[in-house]
Amino acid sequence: MRVLVVEDEPKVANALREGLEGEGYEAVVEHTGEGAFFRVSTEKYDVILLDLMLPGRDGLQVLATLRGRGIETPVLVLTARDTLEDRVLGLDHGADDYLVKPFSFVELLARVEALGRRSDTMVKETILRVGDLAIDLMSRTVSRRSKPIFLFPREFQLLEYLVRNEGRVVSRAMLLQHVWDLHFDPSTNIIDVYVGRVRRKVDGQQAYPLIHTVRGIGYCLRAPG
Repeated sequence: MRVLVVEDEPKVANALREGLEGEGYEAVVEHTGEGAFFRVSTEKYDVILLDLMLPGRDGLQVLATLRGRGIETPVLVLTARDTLEDRVLGLDHGADDYLVKPFSFVELLARVEALGRRSDTMVKETILRVGDLAIDLMSRTVSRRSKPIFLFPREFQLLEYLVRNEGRVVSRAMLLQHVWDLHFDPSTNIIDVYVGRVRRKVDGQQAYPLIHTVRGIGYCLRAPG
């Protein structure tokens, strides 16, 4: 598995590279956003470790540009910014996971392995449908009644998980584990924040809702009848 480490502090970057290589990964280091964008545009990587505080083009700008160009390589953001707003901002720009410094290398490895498995998974279905909702897994687009709905990458992943579990009640812990690759934290409301966003986009001004709240448990996506 090839991992791109984007970190401007040489000591941190070298430590990450040596640790990853010691675990059998091929690790490449870039110290600037411009260099990272060039690397990802011309070479294939399975996972990107991206520091946000970079000289020149910062991590969020790099991330937004990659996603805007259709590059879906899983990205693990590494940052000292630890507020919920910072996490949501990073995820909104297309990050797949978020790790706050300082962190343990064991936890980093677990996150990298999880993202690597996601990168290796080949999706067999092309389009998933529930009622008048259609999700194109190849183009990563969503529509209802043939009208396009814009979703950020994490919102798309959340909706995809709900659709794949059509008719089943999905708990908040399940969403946190399968969409964010995190263990359940009862103090976080990030699931409710994201479900609310997706619901407004998917169900707003529609003939009938698809996303339903199951009080005290979680959510269920189902069409009438």
